[in-house]
Amino acid sequence: MVSDETEYDPLIQRALAGEEAALADLFDAHRARLERMVNLRLDRRLQARVDASDVLQEAYIDLAQRLPEFARQKKYAFFLWLRLITGQRLAKAYERHLGAAMRNADLEVALNQAMPQASTFFLAARLAGTDTSVSQQMIRAERQAKLQEVLNGMDPNDREILALRHFE
Repeated sequence: MVSDETEYDPLIQRALAGEEAALADLFDAHRARLERMVNLRLDRRLQARVDASDVLQEAYIDLAQRLPEFARQKKYAFFLWLRLITGQRLAKAYERHLGAAMRNADLEVALNQAMPQASTFFLAARLAGTDTSVSQQMIRAERQAKLQEVLNGMDPNDREILALRHFE
């Protein structure tokens, strides 16, 4: 069991007592981190259909419904539990929008995970940096392609560690 932050955090206590404003404040306190997490894992094919704010809005609804579960279990720190709920909501978005396309092996996305993995395209783009001149952009594109090739060759757990360390 984790350290009992639920007993010491007054905002969590107020949310558990049913105070909607406290729940909203609690969610807002973590919104930026959750949005970074969703953006990092949002597949390019979904970006035209789904926005991080949509996923977060649905995750908030899930949070409100599942808060008693958190109070009973006390299995995770609050942010980790909230991250898990958000990841599950993101996985449902994948299933809803890409589920029909799953028959095409080229479009396959693993849905049996708690949360989609960070895109190697996104990781490579962020690691390559942002340059502005034309020559710098060409160098950046080449650097990004090399980084993406290296990232694709990495073990998925190592990519996850990289994503968590540098982007979440």
